[in-house]
Amino acid sequence: MKHTYHIQGMTCNGCRTHVEETLSKIEGVRNASVDLEKAEAIIEMEHHIDVNTLQKSLPDKYSISEKRMVTMAETSTETKSKLEQLRPLFLILGYITIASILLNYNRPNWEGAMLDFMGLFYIVFSFFKMLDLKGFPDSFRMYDPLAKAVPFYAWVYPFIETILGVLFLMRLYVPFALITTLVVLGITTIGVTRTLLDKKSIQCACLGTALKLPMTEATFIENAIMIVMAISMLIGL
Repeated sequence: MKHTYHIQGMTCNGCRTHVEETLSKIEGVRNASVDLEKAEAIIEMEHHIDVNTLQKSLPDKYSISEKRMVTMAETSTETKSKLEQLRPLFLILGYITIASILLNYNRPNWEGAMLDFMGLFYIVFSFFKMLDLKGFPDSFRMYDPLAKAVPFYAWVYPFIETILGVLFLMRLYVPFALITTLVVLGITTIGVTRTLLDKKSIQCACLGTALKLPMTEATFIENAIMIVMAISMLIGL
């Protein structure tokens, strides 16, 4: 018999391999095939094995559950859960916004605030990516088209964000930084949009792998805000 399960907590191919090998070693399991992008496992069993047994075999960072139809009540609970997971993202964006306003509250225009917001955005987000430079590229390649095609790009992306942040905060080569922002975030937004349309359950790498964030519409909005600000600033220049 074959059963399909949903698995949460996988962030890279190393996780996928570990989960697949662990499930395959369970007594009564003939074969286990794990898909990282779909966040699911197809397990072929000699006899029925309950979910608790499967869960106990896996490390605590992974959770496994049977795939089934979701009721309206469960959908509401899942939505609340996603909002809770996205709380760190909203907090960080809130702090960046407040800091940008405080740094420019007595200036005649808000161009400085926009540049500070974009600079702080890049610096803060690149910091979280730097916390796990080994794990970030695998997560990023799952949805960024350029990172999929050119693996090296995924490795240097955190450094690109850091450089862009410094340029905005120091007011250096601003037109170049704005155009680069449009290109870099434009490519990522295409990948995010495809992921959302395909309804894939994967982890967003915007805050690296230190914080487990689901890929949602909030990720699209986050990129869209930066793109709109970059276009606005270019028109102003």
